[in-house]
Amino acid sequence: MDIPTPIENRLIDLEIKAGFTEDLLDQLNAQVFRQQQQIDALIHELRTLRDRMPEGGGGADVRNLRDEIPPHY
Repeated sequence: MDIPTPIENRLIDLEIKAGFTEDLLDQLNAQVFRQQQQIDALIHELRTLRDRMPEGGGGADVRNLRDEIPPHY
């Protein structure tokens, strides 16, 4: 049975770290992919909502709640 040398121990440690790094990179890539899917879905939903708006953007019908005075004033 051979006793590992310090260089072999360092190599083993580096291989372990590389394995964990690859796993983390795969997880991050999967997360970025999921987030991009969510972004794409939100963009699609936003476009759908914009298409439903009346012509002219409905700017005249939109009320700003800050401009309204509460009834108790």
